[in-house]
Amino acid sequence: MGAGDQAFRAKGNKERWAEMTYGGALSFLRRRYSRDLEGVDVVVSGVPYDSAVTYRSGCRLGPRAIREASVQLAELLAFPFGFDPFETLAVIDWGDCMLNPHDAASVPVDIQAHAAHILASGAKMLTFGGDPFVAYPLLKAHAEKHGPVALIQFDAHCDTWEDHGGIDHGTMFGRAAAEGVIDVSKSTQIGLRTYNDSDHGFEILTAPWVHRNGIDAALKIIKERAGDAPVYISFDIDGLDPAFAPGTGTPVSGGLASWQALELIRGLGSLNLVGMDVVEVSPAYDHAEITAIAAATVAHDWLCLLAQQNGAKGKPVGRL
Repeated sequence: MGAGDQAFRAKGNKERWAEMTYGGALSFLRRRYSRDLEGVDVVVSGVPYDSAVTYRSGCRLGPRAIREASVQLAELLAFPFGFDPFETLAVIDWGDCMLNPHDAASVPVDIQAHAAHILASGAKMLTFGGDPFVAYPLLKAHAEKHGPVALIQFDAHCDTWEDHGGIDHGTMFGRAAAEGVIDVSKSTQIGLRTYNDSDHGFEILTAPWVHRNGIDAALKIIKERAGDAPVYISFDIDGLDPAFAPGTGTPVSGGLASWQALELIRGLGSLNLVGMDVVEVSPAYDHAEITAIAAATVAHDWLCLLAQQNGAKGKPVGRL
């Protein structure tokens, strides 16, 4: 009876109905909640875990906030692409990965198994954290399927500090590189503005470098370095300046503006994109949803890149 609530009433994965922006079930971009992986191109899921943080907690609530912040993005054709990505891209919202936060050792095992099950179907994953540690088991699952991946990491922090074992959100990319999960020779870190005494083999485009040299120069380096390797993007929302993303666990001044991050994401459509996570949205520290809106838009635009790769064509309006 009427439109609305497509998140649980839709029968197919490419349907798009009219919704009240301020009402209805809050899946990501109003996608159908489902665990049927047949014919699915991308699975959206949350990993609500934040026990690896070293400063502010609260990003276990990030997946919920990102879903809520996506409602306006589901209203119109995608900007600046000028198309409905779901005409060519079948996307479901799985819901959240079930975890036992009281059994720390089980958490990475369960996240990796969750990802491996989805990837085995042929679908790609768009994952919402949670703290940045969740990227480690996700990367392991992707590397099991694709081989070592090129990591494109948006972040204020290197997350390659000295590894003392355990579950830690500041060491996992160094661990993944040491284990051969990441091919550092093809990987780039963008937006860094905290100190580390080694680059660990990554190309590092610090936030000041991006500010001075611009989007095109950054994209040239990122794309030449990645080549045709399978590319996994880990987008820590603290890669943005706190002016654009106050709702995060470890804010650092001097970061990327939201427009810079979006221009960089939109420029990666020629790469072999195999997976993405968006992490560390901590809604208790957010203001007027600006952090969650930025996170939802980054994720939305990555889906639009996949839709383009599936043949989506639009008619952008205005000077771009």
